[in-house]
Amino acid sequence: MSDTRNETSEIEGLLPHRKPFLFVDEVAPAEGGRITARYVFTEKEFFFAGHFPRYPVVPGVILIETMAQAGGAGLRKAGSLGGDALFFLASVDKVKFRRQVRPGEEVRLEIENLRVSQKMLKQAGKAFVGDELAAEAEWLCVVQNAP
Repeated sequence: MSDTRNETSEIEGLLPHRKPFLFVDEVAPAEGGRITARYVFTEKEFFFAGHFPRYPVVPGVILIETMAQAGGAGLRKAGSLGGDALFFLASVDKVKFRRQVRPGEEVRLEIENLRVSQKMLKQAGKAFVGDELAAEAEWLCVVQNAP
């Protein structure tokens, strides 16, 4: 792995999100319409204090957001989205949660581009902890330029 400060700087250059709502630590260059990324959910995440505090788990909606952020970061890294483009979730389909994600676990994200245009993007993703599938979904984002 490279220097964490450099990875954070790169991700902040790819995404408009910031802590505590930035859920991508690293994204690999997109190859053949596929994006891979990773994120470690530390025990310091803001939601663990209130989301089952005796048995903290990552909320499902955060896993979906993590996959969508990874997809957007990968498209931006590949040059498929302009630097001023913002992307907003418009729909989420085919969601399945297969395994809980706990504090301290690294999630590997595998994203597939289903359709990408200047106005919308459709992607499908899977989130893994090790070799175990934790979540999967498809989503549609609308794309617009930042004001």
